[in-house]
This record gives sequence, structure tokens and C-alpha cells, in this order.
Amino acid sequence: MKSKIFSGFDALLIPVGDTQIFIRKAGSGYPVLLLHGFPQTHVMWRDVAPLLAGHFTVICADLTGYGESGCPGSDPFHSRYSKRAMANDMVALMKALGFDRFVVAGHDRGGRVAYRMALDHPGAISSLAVLDIIPGLEVWNRINPELMLAFWPWSFMAQPAPLPEELVASSASTIIDHTLTMWGSSFSSFDPLVRSTYQKTLEDPARVHAICEEFRAAATVDRDHDQRDREIGIKIKCPLLAIWSAEGGLNRWYEPQGGPLGIWNLWADTVAGGPVKGGHFFPEEFPVETAEQLITFFLSREHKS
Repeated sequence: MKSKIFSGFDALLIPVGDTQIFIRKAGSGYPVLLLHGFPQTHVMWRDVAPLLAGHFTVICADLTGYGESGCPGSDPFHSRYSKRAMANDMVALMKALGFDRFVVAGHDRGGRVAYRMALDHPGAISSLAVLDIIPGLEVWNRINPELMLAFWPWSFMAQPAPLPEELVASSASTIIDHTLTMWGSSFSSFDPLVRSTYQKTLEDPARVHAICEEFRAAATVDRDHDQRDREIGIKIKCPLLAIWSAEGGLNRWYEPQGGPLGIWNLWADTVAGGPVKGGHFFPEEFPVETAEQLITFFLSREHKS
């Protein structure tokens, strides 16, 4: 993306196993990996990343299959787009950049990759921030009509190919406009350049298929991985920050379980956080406030490279 967005950041395409991951990188100090959600790309961090770069080495990555990253072939079990496989890609990416240990923050789908990284690679992740999510297994076990109607990609994008692929690719602009306005965030937070960047991803058949495979994995193999960890008692060992939209449904839907913090306490040893202003896309609506939360949390921890 050639614009004032990410001014001063290097644009790199890093080979990782059977694919390649596109990143923006800037800053110095302890490494911070930022992961985006759906229907976004690394561009969602455009106003947060420069603020973090004053304190850390910041890497904003396009998830496997999204943005400008590669789209490796999938399989009947969708395992190549499981959060485990995508987490492995990100750990390999950071190793390729020279970082064996780092902190990670993920929003939406990126948050799911991030917490899987912390579960599968505890030696690599020193702190974890998850934005506007609870673990995938907990979502599936607590499905209600309001959630399914509001966050329709969970069920729609996971339908067998080629139904969602064809509908998404032919209606990319409608899907972008709908998601960026119907999940509690202000449409004015996304200028035309940003919306067109997100739309471009959903107009690419290969990327749409990859994204659908990721949602199919979320409904199948990811659930199995989460369930197995719960059964054998594996928990996230590093400090975890959970922040979520005060205007979204997480407080309301999960209040009987103690809200998101109550749920995350089942999955991690050390949990902090709370609701923040804005809708689901609060990092793009309120980037300064989001950056302040992340900086405060990450700087409060002892990190040793």
C-alpha cells in the first residue's frame, strides 16, 4: 500500500515453509507481533503500530491467506488453515526475523491465532493480548441466536465450498460495508483507501477460499484442538490481557460466566483487562486508547530477549 499509511515501516515478504508472509516492520526494542481479524488485513494497525514503534520493534503481519500473504493449498480437513498451522507460520516468521521470543496482540481471528500460539509455543510468547474475543471452543459451546445472527461469518463462511466463496467474491463491497458498520463501529473510522484494501482481499478467489478454509477449520479442527487442551489441562502460562468492546455482546452474552475475564481465567494463569469504548473494530476507531492499553501492559512485564 503506497500512501502515508505505515510511513517509515519496511514492507517485507518473508518465506515461511510452504508459503510467504507479508509484514510491515519498524521500531526498535523488544518485538511485538500484531495480528488482524476478518475482514481486515495488517492495515487495521495503521494508527496503532506507529505509537507502539516508539517503544518496541513492531511487526504487523497479514495472516496466512489474507492480504498480501500466500495462500497455501488446503486439504479435506482444513488443517492447513487451522489456528495451529497459522500459529506455526507466525512463530516461523518471527524466527526468520531473528526473534525466538516476543509478545503478540491479536484482534478477532488474529486473536485466535495468538492464543493458539501461546498454548502451542509457550517458550516463544512472553505476553499475550487478545482483543474482542473469547476462546473458540467457548463460543461454540455457548452459541445463541443473537450471536449467530450478529456474527454470521462463523456459520456462513464455514459452509462447504464453493457456496461462500462464490457469494463473497461476487459481493465483496457489500460484505465490507456490512461488517464495518453492523458490529458496533463507526463507518467513518474506515476511509475509502482502507475499505478498498479490505475489499481487494475479498475479491481475490484464492484468498476468499483460504479465508473460508480458516472459518471451516474454526468449526472443526480448531474446536478439537481447544477441547483437547481443556481435557488435559493445558493453560496459557504467559500474562494475558483481554480487552473487548463495551458496546458489543461479550459482556451481555457471557455475564453468567463472569464475563470475558471469567472465561479467560479458565484458559490462562494470569489474566487482566476489561471493556473499552467502541465497537468490534475499536483498534481502528480508537487507536490511541488501544495503543496505550497495549503499551502499558507490555511495558509492565519483564521481557528478556
